[in-house]
Amino acid sequence: MNLHDIHTPVMLERCVELLGPALDREGAVLVDGTLGMGGHTEALLERFPGLHVIGLDRDRDALRIAADRLAPFAGRVTFVHTVYDGIADAVASTGRDRVDGILFDLGVSSLQLDEADRGFAYAQDAPLDMRMDQSAGTTAGDILATYGEGDLRRIFERYGEEKLAGRYARAIVAARAEAPIDRSGRLVDILQAATPAALKSAGHPAKRVFQALRIEVNGELGALERALPAALRLLPVGGRIVIESYQSLEDRLVKRVLADASASTAPAGLPVELPEHAPRFRLLVKGAEVASEAERARNPRAIPVRLRAAERLRDDV
Repeated sequence: MNLHDIHTPVMLERCVELLGPALDREGAVLVDGTLGMGGHTEALLERFPGLHVIGLDRDRDALRIAADRLAPFAGRVTFVHTVYDGIADAVASTGRDRVDGILFDLGVSSLQLDEADRGFAYAQDAPLDMRMDQSAGTTAGDILATYGEGDLRRIFERYGEEKLAGRYARAIVAARAEAPIDRSGRLVDILQAATPAALKSAGHPAKRVFQALRIEVNGELGALERALPAALRLLPVGGRIVIESYQSLEDRLVKRVLADASASTAPAGLPVELPEHAPRFRLLVKGAEVASEAERARNPRAIPVRLRAAERLRDDV
């Protein structure tokens, strides 16, 4: 398996450029909060010879593959099996309380999408698993078998922003009364049958439902909501964070957290901003950056990416 062929890191050069000023020194430490198959980390280790990386991932298969890929950098990488909201404990386990850079490349990984039996891709028939950590937790099939119509509608609306959430929830409850929904192909058939003919040309009917199930199975938004403040607290003055999001729910959460961190806390009307009210972070990019047209043409998984970044200006009071 040639990892360089099957896994192309998204916006790699831009990530290196943004993180570089915080990492270009002996003894610098980066947390790759979503190590995956190690593409971003490999490039950063190559570019910055004095860098050590703490690589986190909840997927044991990804950690194993990354360890093989990063074998040439033995001694400069610490692998931690954890969800990214365990970032503070992971850093503490290495004897540190601060790191110089943090990278989050969110969403489902190339490994998970490409392994059909994981059940992430609606284009491939497979068991409805969708767990990023296959050693624990509830599967998508479990959710489809046990959630009531109201709860199914809720997650489709909230995590998939699906306008037909109620219609799809009713169809699933009716279909499971006849036979279990334990494979992605059967779920796709149910969703297609429940989609009005006039809407069938407006994108694949399974896309948003599969996204919603994946987020629910893995608790992704809750983990991200906990991880971001913990990550910001780990950065010293001059430390930098880069976050790549692939769907609007993630990006809105990232945008809000970084906006709060980079805003003044001075009361309205105060004639002079006191030092303790000054912003703790500054944004490194205007809005959210997207991949270039060339990269999107070369790597379709770069099409939805939204990149945001920030640098710490002062410590918390």
